[in-house]
Amino acid sequence: MNIHEYQAKQLLAQYGVAVPAGDVCASAADARTIADKIFATGEKMVVVKSQIHAGGRGKGTFKSGFQGGVKLCRTADDVFAKAEAMLGQVLVTKQTGPEGRLVSKLLVAAAPHIKKELYLAVLLDRASSRPIVMVSTEGGVDIEEVAAHTPEKIVKETIDPAVGMMPYQARKLAAALGLTGDLINPAAKLLLGVYKTWWESDAAMVEINPLCIVTGADGKDTLVAVDAKIGLDDNALYRHKNIQEMRDLAEEAPLEIEASKFNLNYIKLEGNIACLVNGAGLAMATMDIIQYFGGNPANFLDVGGGASREQVTAAFKIILSDPNVKGILVNIFGGIMDCNVIATGIVAAVRETGLSIPLVVRLEGNNVQAGKTTLRESGLTIISGDSMADAAKLVVQAVGK
Repeated sequence: MNIHEYQAKQLLAQYGVAVPAGDVCASAADARTIADKIFATGEKMVVVKSQIHAGGRGKGTFKSGFQGGVKLCRTADDVFAKAEAMLGQVLVTKQTGPEGRLVSKLLVAAAPHIKKELYLAVLLDRASSRPIVMVSTEGGVDIEEVAAHTPEKIVKETIDPAVGMMPYQARKLAAALGLTGDLINPAAKLLLGVYKTWWESDAAMVEINPLCIVTGADGKDTLVAVDAKIGLDDNALYRHKNIQEMRDLAEEAPLEIEASKFNLNYIKLEGNIACLVNGAGLAMATMDIIQYFGGNPANFLDVGGGASREQVTAAFKIILSDPNVKGILVNIFGGIMDCNVIATGIVAAVRETGLSIPLVVRLEGNNVQAGKTTLRESGLTIISGDSMADAAKLVVQAVGK
């Protein structure tokens, strides 16, 4: 699950990470009120940031023609004007695709004078099965570009999950960022706070880009998380009611929301051959083989290792809600899964939905003969595939007719 920038900063602040003063709003009038309060503290600049689940907001373009989803303002009146231009409008960035995202919330925050932009992230290193903290002196740009062109500027520190991030590791990373003197201890505190946010929130990733050296009101340099992105592990959300409440359904695809109600893993794609598969690896292989034989997958849909008849029926309804779908491939390998349970669910789903497009089913594994018998004796028009390759060829041919 992804959350908005303002929500990520709320979580970070709970663990002692310094973030710019500010608040979220849904109207231009509220934006001006927040800006007035910030300017009253002596700040010279305020930033207005569109809150959508996509990067590249600053370089994005609204469909109204207004340029940029992140704006710096020197007056509350300017904040009001920029907020009016953004709210209720669709912002298109390199990550949203041409359809863009509707901006319904804005973060209005202090914009301190930035002296240096740095990069910081915490994520799981799957190679070592341990948390890893990454820092770079090249903040404010895509970390992928840094990794491709100047990988030596990325410093990584592996953390022992049994003891957590140690203060000496935080100081080591602070030094790698070129921080010295009075900035070392605040940097170590911030790094420890970011790691604790990642750990305590069961996050998949916490990214601070940029992490900035700024000049405070007292004239001294300090560190502030100017931007923040947090991705959360869906499987651990049951432990975090407060984080579950941060979910913004307006930022998610309606079919993906519906799938989540039945514990189905669904992602809509641009093709016309729908896939219903048990297991993420098999689902990926199924999409690949459809493409190999000249077709285009319409979705990723993993029903899991123990899907029920109700889940299979729900999966069919979700698939058929996509008007682009012209054929369906069901590819099941029964390990834990009973193939006959899936077959029964398929028959029920076909009858309930009145399916009229080609359906190819490949079953293999646990209780497969009973499953095939159920399909054969259903009296329905179901094409049987003997292997994954055979099933993929058949569905591509059927859709191509």
